[in-house]
Amino acid sequence: MDLELQGKVAIVGGASKGLGRACAQGLAEEGTRLTVCSRTASELEQAAAEIRDTTGAEVLAISGDLESSETIADLVARTVNTYGQLDILVNNSGGPPLGRAETVTEEQWDVAVQRSLLFFSRMCREGIPHMKKQGGGRIINILASTVYQPIDNLSLSGATRAGVVAFMKSLSEEVGRDGILVNNVCPGSITSDRMVGNVRSRAERLGIPLEQALEERANEASLGRLGRPEELANLVAFLASEKSSYITGVTIRVDGGLVRSVL
Repeated sequence: MDLELQGKVAIVGGASKGLGRACAQGLAEEGTRLTVCSRTASELEQAAAEIRDTTGAEVLAISGDLESSETIADLVARTVNTYGQLDILVNNSGGPPLGRAETVTEEQWDVAVQRSLLFFSRMCREGIPHMKKQGGGRIINILASTVYQPIDNLSLSGATRAGVVAFMKSLSEEVGRDGILVNNVCPGSITSDRMVGNVRSRAERLGIPLEQALEERANEASLGRLGRPEELANLVAFLASEKSSYITGVTIRVDGGLVRSVL
């Protein structure tokens, strides 16, 4: 299937590793021109070089703190100045701090709100005017299965991610007639440094080996295994494409059947 992404321009956040890295790779393989961003310049440059080498794609690497509104404004402006357009936002950031609902601190709440709620609003605020000028675009937000089902020690993830879902539903209503589609993707137990770190924290708390904790996490899914980052990236590429032209305002899980709810 031709996703008709050749020559499109995308910004992918948190793209030096994990889910963001996989999304950037998948879009590059479809012919998308990229801007990738993350906090650590050395890791980001390495990821950008690998994407260029394996796909031949144009990749602009901009390191910075995505919790900063100034970084986000600069990221979007430099992308448009470089490529002349902006078609796709893959809004992906580092997860909020770990914490149980009864003990999270004010400082943890502050980080979570900046990183896992306001980040998404800021990216859209900066990017949407450029999409409107060219008659449309795609916004895909990488959230978490905590939107549907609480996970131990991830109370801040559930609280902030659910806020993003509500905000983006309103946004999809506002910009739909401008040809801008807004959707959310919720990974479950997909292998990444973040997921393994969460499982390691649980293993330490329970006094069990990491390998056992990972096996238990895998067995929670209907498929009985952990997911691969590219399995999420495939959906992101589809949602970024012209083939998704009648899908907006929805939240889709990529979780191997982890969440058991009917809706």
